[in-house]
Amino acid sequence: MNVLQRMDTRIKLAEEEQMVLDSVKKMAREQIAPRAAHHDRTGEFPWENVRAINELGLNAMFVPEEYGGAPLSFTCYAACVKAISEACASTGIIWATNFHAGKPVVQYASHALKSHVLPRVAQGALLSLAITEPNAGSDATGMTTSFREDGDAIVVNGGKTFITNGDVADFYLLFGKWAGIDDPKQAISVLVLEKGTPGLTVVGTEHKMGTRASSTATLAFENCRVPRANLVGEPGAGLKILFGSLNRSRPSVAAHALGIARAAFEDATAYINERRQSGRRIIEFQGIQFMLADMAAELALCESWLWRVAAMVDAGETEFGIEASILKMRATDAAMRITTDAVQLLGGYGYCADYRVERLMRDAKLTQIWEGTNQVHRQLIGRSFIEK
Repeated sequence: MNVLQRMDTRIKLAEEEQMVLDSVKKMAREQIAPRAAHHDRTGEFPWENVRAINELGLNAMFVPEEYGGAPLSFTCYAACVKAISEACASTGIIWATNFHAGKPVVQYASHALKSHVLPRVAQGALLSLAITEPNAGSDATGMTTSFREDGDAIVVNGGKTFITNGDVADFYLLFGKWAGIDDPKQAISVLVLEKGTPGLTVVGTEHKMGTRASSTATLAFENCRVPRANLVGEPGAGLKILFGSLNRSRPSVAAHALGIARAAFEDATAYINERRQSGRRIIEFQGIQFMLADMAAELALCESWLWRVAAMVDAGETEFGIEASILKMRATDAAMRITTDAVQLLGGYGYCADYRVERLMRDAKLTQIWEGTNQVHRQLIGRSFIEK
């Protein structure tokens, strides 16, 4: 048993959670992984994978019992994201987005709104987190989507881009600015918009470098009328909700990236143990061992920090934003380096679609971009040391 395998056995899970994780790993290995190349090649949305996830009831792990869920620890959730992403990065994003968009509803929505949304989430509804706009990415205060109060309704106008699950979601956690509040930070608000709302249009989906089976849509809103009861929190509470949700979604992105990285590492290790040059296995060359050592060390350190941050979440800590940024930044940078090195270790075969390290390298790139680019995270980490 190597060091990474030993780390896997030391993840602290309750017995029930370990059973869930074992079931997820089996599903990922037997059902999701065999379909991953097809979905990458065709770009088809992996509905079979979503059904497999729903058959295990995985959405229920982040829904309170009161609303039909069966809540488990964040550590268990992160381990499941990692396992699913190791099998198919696209499917990992699809399911992780359910958590990213669902958790703010759990934390901040009214009882009535939770009662309307969360039971369907527990049963397998797809969610979408709609924040980014063409001119408002890392700086959310630049968004222009507007919410205007009109009696018992909120009228939504504007558009969003780069929205995961945007064309398939049952519910959208939508961020916009409340009309009448001039301060761009104080104006940001959040509501739940449902599939089929008149005026909601899916403008199109992106043709991407990687994670090709995870749909990324552009949305338009033209006088969409949403019940005021669908407002999450109060008008102007959006920035607080956004930061609170990002602190949990960024470790989730790290788990996604580390699943990709682990898959590439395992493939590369298996290949260099079998492939021979000059009468020796490739792994027996010292230079190759140096590469492998760097990859393994980076994986071990990032995975250790993942479980550390997950433990902070499970302990109910609230001040872990910088820890989450460090994790997201280092884990996703590691995923890009490790997948690139895996391609190198496979040589010409690594550049061919017959070997999945080619796909994993393309999939890894997104992890450095979404949920805050790594340049933004470096800025957040660096300025945290400014003395006040």
